[in-house]
Amino acid sequence: MYKVVSLFSGCGGLDLGFVGDFTFLGEYYEKNLFEIIWANDIYPQACETYRHNLGDHIVEGDIEKILDENIEILPKKTDVVIGGFPCQDFSVAGKRQGITVKRGRLYLQLKRVIDHIAPKIFVAENVEGLVNMENGLILETIKNDLSNIEHNGETIKYNVSHYLLHAPDYGVPQIRKRVFIVGVRSDLEVNFNPPAPTHQDNWITAKQAIDDLWGKEQTGEFFNHSQISKAKFYPGRKMQGNTKIKADQPSVTIRAEHHGNIEAHYRTLNPENPEDMRYWRRLSVRECARLQSFPDSFKFLGAATHTYKQVGNAVPPVLGWHVARAVQNALLENDNMILKEDQLSLQL
Repeated sequence: MYKVVSLFSGCGGLDLGFVGDFTFLGEYYEKNLFEIIWANDIYPQACETYRHNLGDHIVEGDIEKILDENIEILPKKTDVVIGGFPCQDFSVAGKRQGITVKRGRLYLQLKRVIDHIAPKIFVAENVEGLVNMENGLILETIKNDLSNIEHNGETIKYNVSHYLLHAPDYGVPQIRKRVFIVGVRSDLEVNFNPPAPTHQDNWITAKQAIDDLWGKEQTGEFFNHSQISKAKFYPGRKMQGNTKIKADQPSVTIRAEHHGNIEAHYRTLNPENPEDMRYWRRLSVRECARLQSFPDSFKFLGAATHTYKQVGNAVPPVLGWHVARAVQNALLENDNMILKEDQLSLQL
């Protein structure tokens, strides 16, 4: 098993993808060769959800403070470091302050961890807006900072690339583009190949993903399905969430900061007049989780304010699984090369 340290883990979407062994919409995503041995997040409710679903190895707290006080808490025998560092300041929906604010510089805490561990591979996830911010300067700055790691007084080089992946191309029923920054330690001499799309020509629609949940909000059959925002809809106003998702295509992006204004279900409680907003129902937390590709067995803990936010902040587990498979393939290729070299040396 390859050992993984996870930063900015949230409720564990990317971590679940790396672990694998879950079913989504009837498709089984096999167990991967990864074991998450240490994780961290500052959000208490997300940590509670993480512990319930993935294990007690998550440490709650400010990562900068944790590293300042005792960086030796990090497991040194680690193959992979992963992390979706906070993205609000890189998002087109945010203030776009980039690395000029503290949250935008949190990727440097990711670098501190990589400096200390020197993993074989690291994976950092962020929003699409990072690609074009300051004409690409922000992204290139981050990549350059992560290309040269200072480990035990030595400079270690990483081959760092970025990939813009579109979630519905991989079986996630949601429009969601994300940047994955991948660094491979130069001594591995292997190339990282991003995952090939599996659903590019057959996106999963919202109806395929959540239609079976309609009318079951109070049955108790599905955890988090009774958690539904009561925020009103306003006729004629253009504002976040004041619209319905479409049944015949993937959902719009599930947001973390929506202030209760999550989008409405494509169905209505008044089918005879579907445009009467008084009878619209906002998506439940479970429906949002489905659109994010979480299995129904994954339980989000806390009040709806927190569970909606946990879902919206997460990396879709199915997308994470495909990225994890690509990382696993690179590590296996490296191991096979080492094995062949050892066999050759024995023969000589």
